[in-house]
Amino acid sequence: MTRTDLTAALDIGGTKIAAALVDREGRVVLRARRPTPAGQDGERVVGAVHAALGELAARPEWERVGALGIGSAGPVDASAGTVSPVNIPGWRDFPLVERVREVVGARPVRLIGDGVAVAAAEHWQGAARGYDDALCMVVSTGVGGGLVLGGRLHAGPSGNAGHIGHISVDFDGELCPCGGRGCVERIASGPHIASRALARGGVPDPTATPRRRRWPPPPGRGPGGGAAFVRAGRALAAGIAATATLTEVRIAVIGGGVAAAGEVLFDPLRRALDEYATLAFVRGLTVVPARTGADAGLIGAAAAVLRG
Repeated sequence: MTRTDLTAALDIGGTKIAAALVDREGRVVLRARRPTPAGQDGERVVGAVHAALGELAARPEWERVGALGIGSAGPVDASAGTVSPVNIPGWRDFPLVERVREVVGARPVRLIGDGVAVAAAEHWQGAARGYDDALCMVVSTGVGGGLVLGGRLHAGPSGNAGHIGHISVDFDGELCPCGGRGCVERIASGPHIASRALARGGVPDPTATPRRRRWPPPPGRGPGGGAAFVRAGRALAAGIAATATLTEVRIAVIGGGVAAAGEVLFDPLRRALDEYATLAFVRGLTVVPARTGADAGLIGAAAAVLRG
């Protein structure tokens, strides 16, 4: 009998599509990656998904795969198997689960939002390990999140629970592609921090690659950088405080490219959280960087299958 000790995982975002085989200890055994053709039609995007999965399916280890977990930019609809990522316009109610079956066949498939996948990864292998109630976030091209409540991943019926990026923290703020105004994502995502910093005198790092120039400059490189990070930290703090008030999470874990800025982001975030998280049962909330790194989405997609 063929062993099924590996889980296939997909991490789908606005800039990359990553695929991997993950073992039962959370280790990535094989991986493949394609850029996301986000500005093209839906068939081009799913073609990139098929290419990444197909690269793994061509390997002998594929025979050991028992199921596929997908963490996708959202919103997603887990019950229908469809996705409508804000940052992939070609996918609107796109039947992703149905289309990946063209590669994985009859194997079970579980779809969750990418923020939920990060929560699953951090609770299994990262900074939220040992916490029964946690909010885990990814702050990158977009802002997503997921919840662990009562010691279990709480994806919600549609797979989107904890999607903090589209909580409004500025009722008169900029219109978001989701239809809301002043969403956390419109203030705290990498591209929006960068555009605000540059508009206020920030200077891009001339040594950075074009792909990385969208990220904000550090405060020392022009007057706009520090202010943009402070504003982003306040937006994140407001969203975290609201979530903690509703759910009584005890830790907020933040990963993604923007979080890699370190204390430039975390210091104003924690200071603002002291202002917003004022109720007794919310004060003292721990805020820490994520530990699972660039593989969080893949590990979390596998965890959603393996750990429920």
